[in-house]
Amino acid sequence: MTNQDEVEKSIIPHSKPTLGPEEAKAVSAVIESGRIAAGEQVGRFERAFEKFLGVDYAVSTSSGTSALHLTLLAMDVRPGDEVIMPSYVCSALLNAVNYIGAAPILVEISPDTYNLDAADVKKRLNRRSKAIIVPHLFGLAADMKPILELEVPVIEDCAQAAGAVYRRQPVGAFGQAAVFSFYATKVMTTGEGGMVVSNSSKIAERIRDLTSYDRRKNYKIRFNYKMTDIQAALGLVQLGRLASMIKRRQAIAQKYSSAFSGLDLKLPPSETGHIYFRYVLGLHAESAPWIQALARKGVACERPIHLPLHRHMNLKGYPVTEKAWQNSLSIPIYPLLTDENLQSVIDAVTACYDRFHE
Repeated sequence: MTNQDEVEKSIIPHSKPTLGPEEAKAVSAVIESGRIAAGEQVGRFERAFEKFLGVDYAVSTSSGTSALHLTLLAMDVRPGDEVIMPSYVCSALLNAVNYIGAAPILVEISPDTYNLDAADVKKRLNRRSKAIIVPHLFGLAADMKPILELEVPVIEDCAQAAGAVYRRQPVGAFGQAAVFSFYATKVMTTGEGGMVVSNSSKIAERIRDLTSYDRRKNYKIRFNYKMTDIQAALGLVQLGRLASMIKRRQAIAQKYSSAFSGLDLKLPPSETGHIYFRYVLGLHAESAPWIQALARKGVACERPIHLPLHRHMNLKGYPVTEKAWQNSLSIPIYPLLTDENLQSVIDAVTACYDRFHE
């Protein structure tokens, strides 16, 4: 083993999926059955997800991006229509809107929660506004009430918030539809995969039609966006242990907040229902030097959003988003983080704070 291998092995990763023998057993059973495409397990997973959220319909997909793409189509978003979304979010949202040929309209975020600013949404509404995409960023539910009052169709983006709660209800149950991502490092995983949920039979039926592309009497453009039984079997196990995984995330977050309470850092909101997909620290300076310094101490950290959408689109403005991007630091938080790892992260962050605040 080289010195580089030893360094990489000792680094505490920023993200890590929570997988164990139960997941391996479930996936092996599907492989042994020989029925690995979309089938019985996918149906079971969809029904379990409907029950979990208390919604009428859940339709599985190949990814969170495909889930959003299909939802926009099912809600009749067309070229030239405007879709409102925050700039401070993953570029997958921008991709899905561009697939349709619609116009992405970017809005600011709240500096306290990093979720979209409802007041800024209201300013940008016009007759071409066809949908608002509302991410529940980093596992904290967005304030849905003022957004729903705008009376524009809402798509909840729950990619980082499976299991989060808003006003005693799970996120995903408020908009016309909601999309979930089950990528490898999300709250729960199927490796790749996604889900659309809705109480609208029209939306659910349209999405099922758009993914049932083969052996049809009528031809129109449909999509190979299906989930497999291998993924669904994994998802069923993950859904069954979601509550315990969230409990561990919340316990880690509580320890972080206690350890950092005396430091001049912006800590995540400690609201009920926050599942802490990310634990994001607000710094008073650029996060890049912190990321480099923490890596040297064996702790992998990242900017929680790689690049805000207004930068991808070469747009000016968005000062709140720009500051959040410049000064935010995401530190490791996931159920498999050991107490020893947790203490190492706390020690490393505290040491960096002392260094940069001399």
